Amino acid sequence: MQALTQRAKAVDRKPMTWWEKLYLPSILKGMAITFGHSFKKRPTINYPEETRPFSPVFRGLHVLNRDEEGRERCTACGLCAVACPAEAITMEAAERIEGEENLYREEKYAAKYEINMLRCIFCGLCEEACPKDAIYLSETFAPSNYTRKGFIYGKDELLIPHPIQDPEGYAKAKGLNN
Repeated sequence: MQALTQRAKAVDRKPMTWWEKLYLPSILKGMAITFGHSFKKRPTINYPEETRPFSPVFRGLHVLNRDEEGRERCTACGLCAVACPAEAITMEAAERIEGEENLYREEKYAAKYEINMLRCIFCGLCEEACPKDAIYLSETFAPSNYTRKGFIYGKDELLIPHPIQDPEGYAKAKGLNN
């Protein structure tokens, strides 16, 4: 049995005709394609006035969810941080002080919750890992910024507005008033 490197393969090339040597058919074919594209509708959109439709599975900015009574759903279990392949989520858990337990559903909460959007790959694994549906990826873009610190979102920026204190902000964040 011969090795692949020792095999020789003959490639048959037929000689070009006089007409093919002029390259005129190829030039004409290329010009026809160019002129055909020049009369098509342009794919450019005027962004602030027009928006492009997104896929139904688009993953945008992260949002920390609240329940119907306005309580935070996050119990600082850390499953979202463990599931994140880019290690973009950092959190610190804290215990509730006495007297607060009856106001909140859980005894633990996230004292610090940060997402580094420069690391985030918008995979949605944090959303799938959360047992309380506390985090989800909304349909909004992450706004642009000029500093690196501006891309690190804290708990106060990620938490959805209170449904009783700010019903318009809550409905807008949930996408209910579209």
